[in-house]
Amino acid sequence: MNKRDLIIYRVVTSLFSALILMGVGMYIFQHDMVKDMYTALGFPTFLIYPVGIAKFLAIVTIWSNKSKFLKEWAYAGLFFNLLFANMAHLNAGDGEYAGPAMVFIGIIVSYIYDRKLYPRN
Repeated sequence: MNKRDLIIYRVVTSLFSALILMGVGMYIFQHDMVKDMYTALGFPTFLIYPVGIAKFLAIVTIWSNKSKFLKEWAYAGLFFNLLFANMAHLNAGDGEYAGPAMVFIGIIVSYIYDRKLYPRN
């Protein structure tokens, strides 16, 4: 295991995890604002809490490193969530795509280094 790769993995994964968890915090503590955003993007508002719970569980799964299968699904779920968030913001033209784009890049880098550090057969 290369020490440089481990440091890059932990820093990038920490940053994107913190950004995801701040978003989950917004889903819970600023529900009205998130509800307005979901409505403006054309999404049903009943998805706010399930998506927030799924994001939280994905971060826990990525950091726990217990199941490689679940970790793959956690990365995949966050990847597609962020991809669709970017597409929704670009489609709406609200200029709020920078946040999801940064986290999207972070999850890709984290996944690449995760595969280097913890290879799957």
